[in-house]
Amino acid sequence: MADSSPTPTRTDVAIIGAGPVGLFAVFECGMLKMNCQVIDALDAPGGQCVALYPEKPIYDIPGYPRIGATELIDRLTEQAAPFKPVYRLGRQVESLTRHGEDWILGLSDGSQAQARAVIIAAGVGAFGPNRPPLENLEAYEGKSVHYLVKRREDFRGKRVVIAGGGDSAVDWALSLADIAARVMVVHRRDKFRAAPESARQMKALADAGKVDIVVPYQLDSLDGQDGQISAVLLKTLDGQVKRLEADALLAFFGLAMNLGPIATWGLNLERNHIKVEQATSASSSPGIFAIGDIATYPGKLKLILTGFAEAAAAAHAIYPLAHPGEALHFEYSTTKGVPGR
Repeated sequence: MADSSPTPTRTDVAIIGAGPVGLFAVFECGMLKMNCQVIDALDAPGGQCVALYPEKPIYDIPGYPRIGATELIDRLTEQAAPFKPVYRLGRQVESLTRHGEDWILGLSDGSQAQARAVIIAAGVGAFGPNRPPLENLEAYEGKSVHYLVKRREDFRGKRVVIAGGGDSAVDWALSLADIAARVMVVHRRDKFRAAPESARQMKALADAGKVDIVVPYQLDSLDGQDGQISAVLLKTLDGQVKRLEADALLAFFGLAMNLGPIATWGLNLERNHIKVEQATSASSSPGIFAIGDIATYPGKLKLILTGFAEAAAAAHAIYPLAHPGEALHFEYSTTKGVPGR
């Protein structure tokens, strides 16, 4: 259920972040009879999982030997649906203030959210791509210059230049090699920072003539018109120029991470992460919890499944805040079931 009303919306829990961990928190809270609203700056659920690698397989989700990021989000959304969460998407939480026993969240569209407890599941905060310093780059962005791949099929039959030396660059070179007309990987040195096995596979494709590895070059400029590139021009450190005829440029130079307004909320931070109690996911501010990649404690493992466990811990810690004086009679899902099942 979506909510676009400017009037305050009150629920037991407000969840900041609609990524996989935030979505699972809806389920865990719902199982304890707490309703939720989910707020995210992106226009659709999924968070970084969908924004950065929608078609990339994930291998460490229990019960799924292999599952695509988009399918995982679809499954989690389906799992949360019986509890009727209110999705408030395409808006950012800009302020967080105490109001009696509740918290008031001021959103970027001028509306407000009100909740007894807040779960921050905002990944690593606001994020955006590190853009290469190319003239007139903005004219091509979203048309023929991209910082993420939403649909692999969009590049079928195209000449694709991939710039970067990390996992994203190498992984997409491997993925697009069998559908693109040509894949050219540009890096400033001949050693890649990607997983060794992935780099070995790319080298094997290069030896077979299926991928071009163009080193040591850096992006210099773009040729094209009306948002469509026709060529990518490269240059070495000593000034040698190379021209690659191309239909698309994928630039993978990492992400610029920023906690944004979260940094001003008076929480106990450690290296841009929120310090929490491991057993409860509670932050230094009563009623505010943090789960997933943004939360930190000694021995923390940054895995989706770790975030799932933290979501369960946070929900149980929040229950007495949402239902003061009521004893929690815990039941397993196999005996309790879920609404409508």
